[in-house]
Amino acid sequence: MINGERTISRPLRWGMVGGGRTGQVGYKHRTGALRDGTYQLVAGAFDLDAERGRDFGVNLGLEADRCYATYQELITEEAAREDGVEVVSIATPNFTHYEITKASLEAGLHVICEKPLFFTVAECKEIERLAEEKGLIVGVTYGFTGHPLVHQMAAMVKKGMLGDIRIVDMQYTHGFNSGDDVGAGEAVKWRTNPKSAGPTFVLGDIGTHLYYLSEIVLPHMKIEKLLCDRKAFIPTRAPLEDHATVLMHYDNGARGRIWVSSVDAGNMGSQRYRFVGSKASVEWSDSRPDQLIYEVQGEPNRTLHHGMPYLEEESLAIDRMGALHTEGLGDSWSNIYLWIAQAIDAKNRGDEAFLKTHHYPGIKAGTEGVRWLENCVRSADAGSVWVDFK
Repeated sequence: MINGERTISRPLRWGMVGGGRTGQVGYKHRTGALRDGTYQLVAGAFDLDAERGRDFGVNLGLEADRCYATYQELITEEAAREDGVEVVSIATPNFTHYEITKASLEAGLHVICEKPLFFTVAECKEIERLAEEKGLIVGVTYGFTGHPLVHQMAAMVKKGMLGDIRIVDMQYTHGFNSGDDVGAGEAVKWRTNPKSAGPTFVLGDIGTHLYYLSEIVLPHMKIEKLLCDRKAFIPTRAPLEDHATVLMHYDNGARGRIWVSSVDAGNMGSQRYRFVGSKASVEWSDSRPDQLIYEVQGEPNRTLHHGMPYLEEESLAIDRMGALHTEGLGDSWSNIYLWIAQAIDAKNRGDEAFLKTHHYPGIKAGTEGVRWLENCVRSADAGSVWVDFK
């Protein structure tokens, strides 16, 4: 169980790019990073509006001269300080991820970046090579995968409790984009513009969460081919989609489906994961993150609760609240940031043996998410046809 004890020798000096007063994800990053004493926020370029960003940073407790107008200024000025930042989080629109990540790595800084990581697999591979050359970590904030019961599912699959996996069914839908974009805020506008969002909207924005979580639960299974059907129900969002369905064939013969939508009117936002094997099934939803439904063929259904001693060690080790109390998204983000901090600490110490077995969402996870998106777009743009996964 995680209880806040120190797991690295000192806090990492941390800076943020984006995530300011008007951003949607900045507080999630800070909630995750500042929980366990593994990061200390010392600098930021929080906003395109430099004055607003400086005021915001000061209100967070930062020194005014370390609240910068641009990420370039942050990197240059912090590099000149003995106490400069060691790691930066990138909480900015998609089209900026690659350039900020590259500049940060070239300056010797570890990076924690929002998803989808970049626009292309080629960009991911270039950054992977650069990070390896510089001896630096790139983490990706797949913020839902720190929930303990996600890792309970993975442990049950690994132990064979479900039998051979046959069916993978996942969805992440909400209704917050059901209307048109007249008067929409900047957070909607950039997500529905190909120049700033990239080749997808909901597939990249929420679908990659599903895909990465399935990789954690089913690491032994690989997609052989897929078919993607996507549509913009609000025509002005085309060629990007606000609704999509992806069918997948796996190398063990299993069949999978992912449904993502931001026009599921009336839905306040929910994820659902169901993994079906030859013996049993498990189902988990982020709307009830403390419960895992375990259904064994021919036996009464069971509801497993987080923090209970009958769970697997992989789940209990990352539990924070204990069985009596609810765990939520903030706890999950804290786990993600903790795992990345431990990876950075190990990399700084040259402990490659630790890194070989340590779980955290890194550059390879980000690359695979972009690979999945590239294949989805290739299928959809060819007329929703089956394509070999490559």
